[in-house]
Amino acid sequence: MSETTIKVPDIGGDDSVEVIEINVAVGDQIDADQTLIVLESDKASMEIPAPQAGVVKAVNVTLGDKVSEGSTIVTLEAITLETEESAAAPADSEVAKEESLVEEAPVVESPAPKQEPASAVSTEKVTVPDLGGASGVEVIEINVAVGDTVAQDDTLLVLESDKASMEIPSPFAGTVKSLFLKLGDKIDEGALIAEMEVERPTNIASPEQAQAKEKAAIQPAEKKPSSTSMPISQTGGEVYAGPAVRLMARELGVDLILVSASGPKGRILKEDVQAYVNKALTEVKPGAAGTAIPPIPEIDFSVFGDIDEQPLTRIQKLTAAAMQRSWLNVPHVAHFDEADITDLEEFRVLNKEKAQQRDLKLTPLPFLLKACAVALREHPQFNASLSASGESLIYKKYCHIGIAMNTPAGLMVPVIRNVDQKGIWELAEEMTALGIKGKEGKLSKPDLEGGCFTISSLGAIGGTGFTPIVNTPEVAILGVSRTQIKPVYIEETFVPRKMLPLTLSYDHRAVNGVDAGQFMTCLTRLLDDIRRLLL
Repeated sequence: MSETTIKVPDIGGDDSVEVIEINVAVGDQIDADQTLIVLESDKASMEIPAPQAGVVKAVNVTLGDKVSEGSTIVTLEAITLETEESAAAPADSEVAKEESLVEEAPVVESPAPKQEPASAVSTEKVTVPDLGGASGVEVIEINVAVGDTVAQDDTLLVLESDKASMEIPSPFAGTVKSLFLKLGDKIDEGALIAEMEVERPTNIASPEQAQAKEKAAIQPAEKKPSSTSMPISQTGGEVYAGPAVRLMARELGVDLILVSASGPKGRILKEDVQAYVNKALTEVKPGAAGTAIPPIPEIDFSVFGDIDEQPLTRIQKLTAAAMQRSWLNVPHVAHFDEADITDLEEFRVLNKEKAQQRDLKLTPLPFLLKACAVALREHPQFNASLSASGESLIYKKYCHIGIAMNTPAGLMVPVIRNVDQKGIWELAEEMTALGIKGKEGKLSKPDLEGGCFTISSLGAIGGTGFTPIVNTPEVAILGVSRTQIKPVYIEETFVPRKMLPLTLSYDHRAVNGVDAGQFMTCLTRLLDDIRRLLL
């Protein structure tokens, strides 16, 4: 007999590929093309077959090892034809001897009946094997129940540490008599998993020997927690996937039972999980993508009468998508208040003639802009945005305010920059210029970017109040309704005052109710007496 070293063949240029399964042990007699180990890279898993038959003399890798092309896997003692013939020779001589004895003895006693190997039934304990130094590992799946009959290597449970997930296989076949763990338990090496009733021929290795062999097979390389891995098997007889694939599926919320396998022997690969997710995403109907909300059913309205279908403009589509995104992602809260703008309106009317001389129309909006700028300066949490990670607030040292504007193309929000640094006349001029550009369809991308806060005013259109949707990534928006004359109790008498309804919609992730109350109190006081804008 001669020994042969089996090495990792060409694996497509991959380097440092992880050993996720070892299918042979020392002493095993294997056939050509029988799987020796299974490797898994970031892109695929692959089985490494034996190039020839033989007896395994040494296994040179352990689970979790990183191997490359040319790495030694096992050492085989080859079985040759000569060896087989020599092994068969004694049998031939024995046959010849028996034939001669038959010729000499006319009467031969009947051979004794073949004895079946004796069997014994025992209750064996199954414990958690070597976890590569990990402790407090969580039980995330239990794959058997009391009374179940399991085969050797069937998965009993699945554990998950901070660095890897691992399946715990049964070290022998038998019936589960009791379970000592439940989902969510934190366990260590040696913890009792189950008691099993095991029946085996008396000439079969003892449970201790079987468990020792199993422990050696699943021990990670150099006991590194980062490379902890377990043999993969069919979970519940339905899923055949490695720990890395199972972890990916859990992170993506994918039920592996629903995933079609493309790997060898029905193994589910990472690519299969990715393909399943991509298919699921593409099958979600527009308008419901990224949400768990059922789509609105399609209705043929023409069956009820004449219709005229007009396509949405590009701006309308963008606005609809932005509003839906904000509404679904932002926990909206609305704060309602009123500002007494009687004095402000008197001052504005007094300056109408000056506005006409400047070819301007002086509306309440420039005053609102200026008042909001002061309020934002005093309450900087409203002049901020949540980071994309949601882990921090980004406070802005500039004050750019957008004004929702109805244009022929649809709703747009042009932005006036550095509002806090400009006077009423300058703000009125910029508003007029942006209004003209909006009507002519000439608003550019820079005109619409960089806003910190938005004002949405219905002006004299009507209504006593409304709740605007936050214009993300801003954290608040001010809704302004129609001014109304109301009786207000001042100095023991009711007097008519011009009251402006205001609504502050805000993102409750970044702003709380106390913040909103303080902001609105500041804003209404500024509008009550515009002289405060000079302070």
